[in-house]
Amino acid sequence: MLVAASLSGSAAPLAGAAPNTIAGKIVFLDPGHNGANDASISRQVPTGRGGTKDCQASGTATNSGYPEHTFNWDVTLRVRAILDANGVRTALSRGNDDALGPCVDERAAMANALRPNAIVSIHADGGPATGRGFHVLYSDPPLNTVQAGPSVQFAQIMRDQLRGSGIPPANYIGSGGLNPRSDIAGLNHAQFPSVLVELGNMKNPADSALMESEAGRQKLAEAVARGVATWLANT
Repeated sequence: MLVAASLSGSAAPLAGAAPNTIAGKIVFLDPGHNGANDASISRQVPTGRGGTKDCQASGTATNSGYPEHTFNWDVTLRVRAILDANGVRTALSRGNDDALGPCVDERAAMANALRPNAIVSIHADGGPATGRGFHVLYSDPPLNTVQAGPSVQFAQIMRDQLRGSGIPPANYIGSGGLNPRSDIAGLNHAQFPSVLVELGNMKNPADSALMESEAGRQKLAEAVARGVATWLANT
């Protein structure tokens, strides 16, 4: 799959444009999961820490049936449009929301091949119904110097921008909107600043209402884009 090999150049206008210093920088966006699945997603791939895990997971859904993979795809396209409008060069890990996509390790390899300034994987969680809020994941313990410093700083900036947009940090997982993890293959394989954002809990009524509305998805996308732009402008 060669989605990442073709960097975008299209733009969509948005108020509150990012600083000119981010124009020309490269961001790899990974809309989590696939539009379709079959038995191949159970194929074992390297975790980046000596073990293996499934090629891909099917993701979760809201109680009304709105699938995570579609939410991820929609928000990612919105983030991409915002970044494109500000001169950022973007690439995606998958090119549609109706077919199989690459395995998690392949997505990381696609990202690393671009030597991007930032990597962002966009997801939603499926936690307890009483749990609400976002959390930002990064690889820990770190496997290289980028993971030890820049990825952590990027995660903190992303957390700050999400929280500053009025989106609450998770009250059921992680701490203060951050959730360092050792089991996320894409983060483990990353050689460039990389985070995974869980933008809310699809099983929580308040979070799912935000995710199921177009205005809510735009709000989330703008917050993620601000997190990326702030990181790019300061590196």
